[in-house]
Amino acid sequence: MSSSHPTRLLASTVGALAVTAGLVVAPAHAAPAKTAAPTDSVAAVTDRIAARLAAEFADEARWSALLPATSTEPVLLARAAEGTALGRAVRDADREVLAAKGLPQDGTSLLTVRLAHADMAVALRRGTAPLVASSPTDDAPTTVTAYDRTGRRIALAADRVPLRPVYLVEIDTATALTKGTQVLRSTLSQRGLSPAAARAAVTPAAGYWATQLTSIHLNDDHEPWHKGDSEIFTITAGFGLDGKVKVDTAQLPYLDEDGRTYYPNQLLVHFSDYKYNLADIVMMEEDGGTNYRDLALALTQALLTIIDGGAYIPLVNAIINALPDGWWTDDPDYVDSWYTLSTTTAGTLRGAAGNGTMTVAPYWVAPL
Repeated sequence: MSSSHPTRLLASTVGALAVTAGLVVAPAHAAPAKTAAPTDSVAAVTDRIAARLAAEFADEARWSALLPATSTEPVLLARAAEGTALGRAVRDADREVLAAKGLPQDGTSLLTVRLAHADMAVALRRGTAPLVASSPTDDAPTTVTAYDRTGRRIALAADRVPLRPVYLVEIDTATALTKGTQVLRSTLSQRGLSPAAARAAVTPAAGYWATQLTSIHLNDDHEPWHKGDSEIFTITAGFGLDGKVKVDTAQLPYLDEDGRTYYPNQLLVHFSDYKYNLADIVMMEEDGGTNYRDLALALTQALLTIIDGGAYIPLVNAIINALPDGWWTDDPDYVDSWYTLSTTTAGTLRGAAGNGTMTVAPYWVAPL
């Protein structure tokens, strides 16, 4: 998902002034130029496995037994290639991916393969030899590198579906996001930034106010043919009852398509967590290369320095400035942000970047 994002230098200056003065300040929303992404180890792994998988296609019987020829649904590569030399290479690659994404080495398989587009199935049935590619990490690539069965590299146009069938080696971003949010919460909790303790302290007889997400619409989710579905998550931040910044995360797995309105009725903000009954939301997308341990540590370093000055200050800028420069190119994408939601916030809210619109309502979480 490509999108504009707030100017980080200006946001940093404004945020520093806000922290010093303890005042609410107006956020900045201008969009700076993107910086070049660093070498992505996840992308290097998927590219290597794509070339290895393409070599398997030299034997038609082998690849037809390995993959469902007409399916655009992702298949776990480790499972498909189990008991083969390819399978052993995939297991090693899975361990590399887990390390690159800051996830525990628990044996989880994240590498998948799928037919890039349903229209390609016709050519496969006619006997056209498929190519294998991995999705590039750049948000706006002009070409996608694919491999044929001889190992030759072939450049495909990124903006139109190829006539020749292409299998894509990708990351199971849904599983990665689920495990990644666990890493985020655990790391933030260890450093006193998790609101979980405050929520647990709410007695069954008390109850509390929350913000319910009744509908959401994203304008800028234009994933090209070489990208899978979006995996959207939010980072919510506010001041805890102890005066320290508290950060929570939530997954929005239903947000797959742009231009479509979803009605999840999901509880997005739990105000039992926050001192001023105020919180900010930053929405992001996992596209495969996210290192969740690094994200958690970056958030920790940025947010632990913010002091409660006796009045609420927006925290969106601090969260955005905590992200390394390379993460502005696909891993993960900044989608949008919403400033200063309260227990009474209701109605339609346009995001600061103009990419998302959500409708919210106060929701009373009744005592048990």
